[in-house]
Amino acid sequence: MSGKIIDFSELKKGDFHWRGYVRIGIFLIIFIALLLIIFTNVYIVKEGEYKVVRQFGEVVRIDKTPGLKAKVPFIQSIMTLPKYQMTSDVSEAEINTKDKKRMLIDNYAVWRIEDPKKLITNARTLENAETKMEEFIYSAVRSELGQLNYDEIINDEKSSRGSLNDRITEKVNDLLQKDSYGISLTDVRIKRTDLPSENEASVFKRMISERESKAQEYLSKGDAKKNRIIADTDRKVKELLSTAEADAEVIRAEGEGEAAKIYNKSFSKDPEFYKLYRTLESYKKTIGDQTVIVLPSDSPYASLLMGNTK
Repeated sequence: MSGKIIDFSELKKGDFHWRGYVRIGIFLIIFIALLLIIFTNVYIVKEGEYKVVRQFGEVVRIDKTPGLKAKVPFIQSIMTLPKYQMTSDVSEAEINTKDKKRMLIDNYAVWRIEDPKKLITNARTLENAETKMEEFIYSAVRSELGQLNYDEIINDEKSSRGSLNDRITEKVNDLLQKDSYGISLTDVRIKRTDLPSENEASVFKRMISERESKAQEYLSKGDAKKNRIIADTDRKVKELLSTAEADAEVIRAEGEGEAAKIYNKSFSKDPEFYKLYRTLESYKKTIGDQTVIVLPSDSPYASLLMGNTK
């Protein structure tokens, strides 16, 4: 019988250890669950973003200042929206100008979220708000450029755009504010204007023709100005030459008169020398290398040629 005796104290001791492990396990599970609940319902608001707290789809709070925040577990959800300015490439669109020309316009927009609650209430998502803004931009661009001729849009010399970008921005902001989308447009710019492929060849030919015409106009103006300068210079040269010749004639006449006075004064002192001098001067004009002179033997020329100076 002694071999069949059961020690119940030993059984109770083993059962005690088993129940302790179960309790520790349950405690750990509850602790981990609490940590998970805490970590999944505490969030951080960073600089440059909005944290929108929603409860059953409705916006109950918007956290704008950076820091550590908390939400109600299982009931509330968090949505993050950017607070900084964003750039959006507006889809390329075709418009008609005032003179019925078709052209492609490529824009970009700078915008930001002003009221996250209005955005979620009326646009639901950031993508929907951006899509609406692009529609308004296209409408405003089409309206504004539709009042300009094609040449005024692409030609800087004839451009009458003025504050086109400001007008488009103002129109789009009015539409966004009217529909309460909670976003505002900071600026819109035209990146590129282009032509439909079927119109490019004809337009380029016309542009080349216009540029050639303009170049010819500049050349004609240049030639005309050159001719005026040449004519004016020739006239001034002739005037200067005429004045110089007149002055030279006066100076020459005065010099000849003075020389004549000196000659007369000198020659009057010795008439015979003057007679000889005049005779020799006449030889310069009458006798050359091939000159043949027939003179009487008693001629003064003959006497001088023969060396008779008496």
